[in-house]
Amino acid sequence: MPSAPSKELDTFPNPNPERDYTIEINTPEFTCVCPMTGQPDFADITLSYVPDQRCVELKSLKQYFWSYRDEGAFHEAVTNKILSDIVEAINPREAVVTGRFNVRGGLYTTITASHSAPGRIPTE
Repeated sequence: MPSAPSKELDTFPNPNPERDYTIEINTPEFTCVCPMTGQPDFADITLSYVPDQRCVELKSLKQYFWSYRDEGAFHEAVTNKILSDIVEAINPREAVVTGRFNVRGGLYTTITASHSAPGRIPTE
């Protein structure tokens, strides 16, 4: 059966919850649409997180990113929404989502949104 876009993020148990380690996932093919003009926006999205008890499954993340293809979203809103959805799905110790949006009207936009679990001192 072919893949399809989905807002569902599947997860699996962290194989090493006793240790801090970083998972970094990058997609240079993220697309959404400008809510003002309807024109396509293209971005390189990087998700970097320190898992706690759960990790995000990659195929579902790919389908999740794909679900934005025809959705109108400001750069700031979509980057923060991705972070919120990741935090809701896996409750990581730390997470950072960076959206590097391609040029539009002579301007490049980079948005970085971060999360740290309550009581945790974020690492750099």
